[in-house]
Amino acid sequence: MAQVVIVHGWSDSSKSFEPLVYFLQTQGIDVTSIYLGDYISLADDVRVEDVAKRMHAVLNERLEGGGLKAPLDMIVHSTGGLVARQWLAEYYPTGGSPARRLIMLAPANHGSPLAAKGKSMVGRIAKGWNNWFETGAQMLNALELASPYQWSLVRRDLLARNEGADSPYGKASGKVLPFVITGTHPYAAGARKLVDENGGDGTVRVPAANMNTRGRTIDFARDSGRVEITDWHHRHDFQLIPFAVLPDRNHATVVDPTKSSAARNSTDHERLGELILAALKVDENGYDALAERWYQFSEETARLAANEDARQSYFGHDCPAEYFHQYMQVIVRAIDDSGNDVADYFIEFSDGSGGDDRKAAEFFHTEVLESVKRNSNNAAYRCFFVDRTDLVNHYYRKIEAEADANADVDSKTDASADVDAGAHERQLLMTITAAPPGSNVAYFGGPTHSAEVAVSVHRETEDEQRWFRRNQTHYVEIIIPRMPRDEVFRLRQHDEPFTDV
Repeated sequence: MAQVVIVHGWSDSSKSFEPLVYFLQTQGIDVTSIYLGDYISLADDVRVEDVAKRMHAVLNERLEGGGLKAPLDMIVHSTGGLVARQWLAEYYPTGGSPARRLIMLAPANHGSPLAAKGKSMVGRIAKGWNNWFETGAQMLNALELASPYQWSLVRRDLLARNEGADSPYGKASGKVLPFVITGTHPYAAGARKLVDENGGDGTVRVPAANMNTRGRTIDFARDSGRVEITDWHHRHDFQLIPFAVLPDRNHATVVDPTKSSAARNSTDHERLGELILAALKVDENGYDALAERWYQFSEETARLAANEDARQSYFGHDCPAEYFHQYMQVIVRAIDDSGNDVADYFIEFSDGSGGDDRKAAEFFHTEVLESVKRNSNNAAYRCFFVDRTDLVNHYYRKIEAEADANADVDSKTDASADVDAGAHERQLLMTITAAPPGSNVAYFGGPTHSAEVAVSVHRETEDEQRWFRRNQTHYVEIIIPRMPRDEVFRLRQHDEPFTDV
């Protein structure tokens, strides 16, 4: 088995990973081949890029000195995931890194809701009281939901506009095999419980950890009110990156296979260790099969939401069903047709029925759409957090109920009417409105400043055609037309003859 390098997350240190080292030792890994990395994360002037640059220099020094030998495996936690991805994207964008496997434990690949809190005064008091009240402002900017940094990084290592773009990840020699393991059990007690959020481990949301991600450009800046939708391409050659969701682990316990979890049975907590070992042992030939097994395991976790008896048996008490709902995260960036950021816009979701009864739409915005976060540094970037379980199990049922009610009314008013309540396709539509930047410029050119076309983003049927996917983060670039008024420029013919004075 290859040597292992372990990298911690924000506000942590390598000491937290001594139990993981012990676990690996007991599984036959030589203690001399395990290295623990430490880096500064609470200084306001240190960026993720700085840590990756310094890590690159240290690893090269050890590799050249013979202390480390390639290929090596990396195990990273939380912000350590961004550090590792930055390192690979910056120094090995087409492969050739000394790492062969990258095992990510609850990585903040697509942000964390706690990052904004870390930059607040409360965060500086809680985390920075012994560090001159610094909490790593630059690093937290990168970690904040919908940060421009995450957008840039995902376009460098995971997604591209054009097919055939290269990646650090892949099955070929010199490429990295990534794995993600995360929990969906929030903190059980103490002050940490105050920041709990369904669909996450108390710090990182399940879809924010997942390396499987999708990208799309929705271009409204077309003639005749057309909209052009272009899907981005994956840079890697995987069908699916292994992703496992543990029902009994939170952000702290996911790093320690030796520690008991929230599960009732004494053997249940062993699953974390089994997953880590499976990732360390698999090669490119067994990678796809492992990804499928982990997918099915994550589906088993999700089924706990609908089975109170199973939750009672697993935990010894009933946990809220929402812990195990599946969620989706959507990162939106709005720009005009010149590529400039548009900060003041509003996105609305509907079922597309066009009727007066808007109970389904109201339910989506109040119950299915869990939160919308503007990035504090650039409001053109937004993060939408969607309860996919409620979308499928409740939102579509409300559309169906509305259709049945309307059909009943129509049949009573016109006995000869041939009304089919199921004729209306149950789907989720999205449209966008942008506030004009001033009196001389408008967006979309109309008085409503909104797109004329609503875009379908999810359908109840055609599972493979759904663009929003469970447990994933989606990047959506929206291009809107910026329209100057007629008065911005006029051309007047000068009819007076020229006279030489």
